[in-house]
Amino acid sequence: MATAKSKTAKKPERTPKEESALKELFTDELKDILWAENQLSKSLKKLAEASTSEELKKAFETHLTETEGQIERLKQVFEFIGEEAKPKKCEAMAGLAKEAEELIESTEEGTEVRDVALISAAQKCEHYEIATYGTLKTLAGVLGFTEAQGLLEQTLEEEKKTDKLLTQIAESSVNAAAEKE
Repeated sequence: MATAKSKTAKKPERTPKEESALKELFTDELKDILWAENQLSKSLKKLAEASTSEELKKAFETHLTETEGQIERLKQVFEFIGEEAKPKKCEAMAGLAKEAEELIESTEEGTEVRDVALISAAQKCEHYEIATYGTLKTLAGVLGFTEAQGLLEQTLEEEKKTDKLLTQIAESSVNAAAEKE
C-alpha cells in the first residue's frame, strides 16, 4: 500500500474501458470529495476557534492536519487514475458547513452547549466522508485501481477514528457539562 509521501505515479495504474460510465462516476465523486475536504479544512479552523473544551479544540486541530494530508492523498489518487485533480462543488459539504456556522452563531460563546453543537456538526461531516470514502474505496477496487483503493482505505480509517474520538469526547465530558449549564 502506498503512503501519502509516495509521489511516483505519473501514469494511470490501469486503463479500464477508456471512459466507462463507472470510471466517470468515480472521477466525479473524487472531484466532489476533493472540494469537500478543502471546505472542511476551512470549517475545522472555525470549529477549533469556537470550541470551549481544550480537548475538543485539539481534536479539531489534529483532524485539520489529517485533512490536509487527505487532500494530498486525493491528489495522488487522481494521478494514479490519470485524471486532473480538479474540485467540483460538493453541495452536501457546503450545506453542512453552513449549518456548522449557524450553530456557532446560535450558541453562546464559551459554553459546553456550543461544544455539543460543534461535535454534532463535525460528526455530520465525518459521516458524510465515511460514506463517500467507503463508496470510493469499493469503486476503486471494481475499476482495478489498487493503489488508489489503498489510499482511499487509509483515509476512510482516519475518518472513522475521528468520528469515534468525537463520540468519546461528547460522552466522557462535554454532554454532561452542557446539561449542567
